[in-house]
This record gives sequence, C-alpha cells and structure tokens, in this order.
Amino acid sequence: MSASITAKEVKDHASPDNGLYIIIDNAVYSMAEFADEHPGGAKILKRVGGKDASKQFWKYHNEDVLKKYQKRLKVGELKEEAKL
Repeated sequence: MSASITAKEVKDHASPDNGLYIIIDNAVYSMAEFADEHPGGAKILKRVGGKDASKQFWKYHNEDVLKKYQKRLKVGELKEEAKL
C-alpha cells in the first residue's frame, strides 16, 4: 500500500533539497534523484515541483514513460482532503 500524501506535503517538497515532489494523475513522485537524468533537464522538473504536473507530463510523454519510472519514483497517492 502506498503512502497517502496531502497537497500541502507535496507543496512543501517543491525543491530538490526537499524531495522535489510532483503530482501526475493523483500519484505523487519524488523527482529529486531523477532531475539530473531528465532528458529535458532539471529546470523543467524544478518549474513544476510541488505542483500537479499532469498536463505538462501528458503533453510530452506517453504511458510507457510512466510505467518505466513509476516503480522507482512513486512515493504515494494524493490524499483527498475535505472540502468545506
């Protein structure tokens, strides 16, 4: 079972020093160790750190890319928070 991570926790991990978390389709990934390997460069990942990067991800990648790296980079699922 994967960890349940809040949107605030993702936001708190917006830089490589803090884990560089991003969200893709409600799954949370830690990109800190991968940033220097990213073919588009670390700058792109840093720009979406702490945010939902689903739109940007799917614009340039397909499901095969997600499957290839999911096991290595996924740290949890986005926790649904109560809406007031």
